Amino acid sequence: MSGDKAALVESRLLQARESLTEADVLLREGMSKRSVMNRLYYAMFYALLALLQDRQLGSSKHSGAISLFDREFIKTGIFEKDFSKVLHRTFELRQKADYMEQTEVTKQDIDEIQPQALDFVKRIESYLRKA
Repeated sequence: MSGDKAALVESRLLQARESLTEADVLLREGMSKRSVMNRLYYAMFYALLALLQDRQLGSSKHSGAISLFDREFIKTGIFEKDFSKVLHRTFELRQKADYMEQTEVTKQDIDEIQPQALDFVKRIESYLRKA
């Protein structure tokens, strides 16, 4: 990996780790579950951007980046389908919480997604370290 590309990948991974920490702090401080879900989604999204940057792929839209992830990493068998399902679910929850009125993120949603988001980031980091 070239120096510039490696730096961009590492920058995205740092953003992912910071977003996970931010989600923990928000949860611990009793902030809105909507904000926690937002940070969990962005942790996963930044890790996804690191993967795409490694392959020099990109999209200007979140849905486009997720589609690239599915095409390049799920359909090829690099990651299993459940890996994609949690990304799609978290994206959907974040979208609803951020843009739809009277939509709530529940404690159950957070309890479900938080460990999966952590696993998502860690597994992508591991994959990129081996690549």
